Amino acid sequence: MAWKVGWDTGRDIAVIAACHATGLLFELVKVRMGSWSYPEEALTKIGGVPLYGGFLYAALGSYVCRARRLFDLRLTGYRPRATAALAAAVYVNFFSHHWLPDARWALAALLLVATAGTWVRFRVGDRDHRMPLALSFVLIGFFLWVAENAATYVGAWSYPHQLDGWQPVSLAKFGAWALLMTVTFVLAMPSRSARHEN
Repeated sequence: MAWKVGWDTGRDIAVIAACHATGLLFELVKVRMGSWSYPEEALTKIGGVPLYGGFLYAALGSYVCRARRLFDLRLTGYRPRATAALAAAVYVNFFSHHWLPDARWALAALLLVATAGTWVRFRVGDRDHRMPLALSFVLIGFFLWVAENAATYVGAWSYPHQLDGWQPVSLAKFGAWALLMTVTFVLAMPSRSARHEN
C-alpha cells in the first residue's frame, strides 16, 4: 500500500523484504536455541515463531528508508565495505555464540573504529544537524530496548527469566539491539548516500 501511494520506492520494498527475511531467520534460530519464546497459541507460527516475528526487523528497515528521505540523511566519512563486513560478522555472531566464544564486545570495538569519523547529517525543518553514526546506533538500540520492555510486559514474547512473571529486559539486550541495527543500516542505506564533506 505504501508503495502504491508513493511513500516507498521499489528499492524500499526490497529492503523491507530483506530485513523481514533476515529477521525471521534470526527469530527461528534464537527461539530454537531457547533465547526467547512466543508462549501464546497462534495459527501462523512456524518453528515456534509467529510470522509477525520478522515484522520488527522489517519495521526497522522501513524506518531507515523513510528517515533517509524525510530527513535527507547523508553520510560523511562512511566506509561501507568495512561497516558491511562487520555487520555481517555481528549477524553471524548472534548465531555462533551458542557454540563459539561470543565476540560481540570485540565486534562493537571494531565497529567503533570502522565508524570513527562517520557522521550522519540530517535536516529538520530548514536546519542541518549531524551526529556520529555510532551514536545513532546506540540511540536506536536504546529505544528498541524500551519498546522491547513494553512488548514483553504485554506478553508479545517472553525471555526465559520472564516466564514466571514479567521482569525488565536485560540491559545486555540494549547493546544487542545497537549492534543488530548495523545489519539493518547496511541493508537500508545505499553507499551512494556517502558524501565527501567537511
